[in-house]
Amino acid sequence: MSAIEETRALSVQARMRRLFTAIDLAPWRLTLAGYSREKLRPDARAGLTVALVAFPQGIAYAAIAGLPITYGLVGMALACLLGPLFASSRFAVFGPTNATAVLLLSALAAAGASAAAPTLIALVLLMVALLQIAAAYLNIASLIAYVSRSVIVAYITVAAVLIIANQAQHILGVPASEAVTLIGSIRDTIARAPGLHAATTLIAAITAVVIVVLRRFAPKAPHVAIALGLGALLGWSATQIGHPVPCLPAVHLASWTPALPLLDSGAINQLAGTALAIAFLGILESSSISKSLAAQAGERLNTNQEVFAMGMANLGNAFLGGMPASGSPTRSVLNITSGAATPAASMLCGAMTVVMILGLGAFIQFIPKATLAVVVVSISLSLINLRQIRFVVRSTPADAAVFALTAGSALLLPLDSAIFIGTAASIVFFLRKAGAPELVEYAFNEAGQLAAVPSGDERPLPEISIVHVEGSLFFGAAELLHEQIRRACEDPNLRIIILRLKHAHHLDASAILALEELVQFMRESGRGLVVSGARKDVVKICQRTGLLATIGHENFFPESEQNPTLSTRNALRRAQGILGQKEAAVRVFSEMRTKTAADAR
Repeated sequence: MSAIEETRALSVQARMRRLFTAIDLAPWRLTLAGYSREKLRPDARAGLTVALVAFPQGIAYAAIAGLPITYGLVGMALACLLGPLFASSRFAVFGPTNATAVLLLSALAAAGASAAAPTLIALVLLMVALLQIAAAYLNIASLIAYVSRSVIVAYITVAAVLIIANQAQHILGVPASEAVTLIGSIRDTIARAPGLHAATTLIAAITAVVIVVLRRFAPKAPHVAIALGLGALLGWSATQIGHPVPCLPAVHLASWTPALPLLDSGAINQLAGTALAIAFLGILESSSISKSLAAQAGERLNTNQEVFAMGMANLGNAFLGGMPASGSPTRSVLNITSGAATPAASMLCGAMTVVMILGLGAFIQFIPKATLAVVVVSISLSLINLRQIRFVVRSTPADAAVFALTAGSALLLPLDSAIFIGTAASIVFFLRKAGAPELVEYAFNEAGQLAAVPSGDERPLPEISIVHVEGSLFFGAAELLHEQIRRACEDPNLRIIILRLKHAHHLDASAILALEELVQFMRESGRGLVVSGARKDVVKICQRTGLLATIGHENFFPESEQNPTLSTRNALRRAQGILGQKEAAVRVFSEMRTKTAADAR
């Protein structure tokens, strides 16, 4: 292989490495390395505590999706067992969630699923898994960073409130609402409140008091396990004195019927949209809570690795009869607050869930629904961070608008729709901000320094204008930059524009075409364009597209890493040479009004 061919091969390999994210296929070995009894104790405690909540939640989410209870329990156990094998952190506990269960319900209803439901569920799970795995490998999962924090804060807040509103019906002992929106759930609960069950509400109140007391005086105690055990005792006692309360149903694995995905083109087309929604919502849901917990712990999070782990958990559920898995806000918070030290805590949770299915399925029927509801409400309340909400609504009008739009949409629409609306709004605000560069005029003051010219002040008409370009020159900003420079050319004395691209990046086809049109426009009007400070990536794309040849090598000055101002100085000398003079009146434009004169040079 020649040197040129070897160089090209290495270049292709480098581009492929940039395209595909490095995913660790066996991060479990890092979990096992140095694992000790000191880590096992908190992991086992957290695993047991989360399992006591995950087990009944699996039952509840299966009911929400209109599926047999085993789907929720098997999906919960498999996600807890498989996810940590491919995860790099302890911050996400995977399994069915409220939002994904509602999405699955709507998908099955739209498909008119009946006898074919198992194969359709498996198909949805398979598509969700493949989408999430592809997102992790292609680094698409990292794009969640471009979703405004306002959306994440609003999502967590609304999800917590929605969970609390749904649990209120179990606390009061009234029939469950079929509404999937927050306002619908609250409306149904208020309408049915007069028919509350006194014994159920009393058990809920006692459970709430016990949890508050335990958190206040015994924060390290397994308060969830204690509350559930006490609730079972209270429920049994109420039944013995003639006041039976609604309890969870008994569970048996005899109804477990795994099915292979139905690989039918019609079904794939019909369910592709739902699979995409569940995959996106799972990434957003899991990333939101795990990033928040990682930030609180002062640790870094590999988002792509966590999304890959979630995709692998869904892949297992697709073939073993589970439900869509996401990162649960309630169980993830409970896992960390219970002292989980490693991802093994989630695996222990999955193992304990299996043990409960096999040994305690028949006895789970003694736990009142009201007790479980209080436990879920207590965990959900910890998700509402008033400090973050205050920061979001007081920071910028755009952040406040995105938060209000996301939270407000959840009052009238399903939670997943509100998330999409909030995400779309945040992207619109981002594009509007990124695509609206502002130019500030600079001139030499009496001290001979470059300074911003106050609006309305008289100044000499410039012959040379230096335009600073900062940020992404993507399709949204390129045309605006083109128009602003055209307006600058309305100055009758302007002859040369020095386009400083030191801080410009992400040039796309729109930017290249806009710059080529600008060069042609300026030449037709008797003016010239000189480029300075172009970075290596900008130089490469200009060479590949032929823009460098259009501008002219003599008018193109790449950046100098040793001397950041050298390219602009040379560009200024070139401009003065074109004008046939040693000095010229100069004005400088910058997008940032806060930039100093030293930064502008």
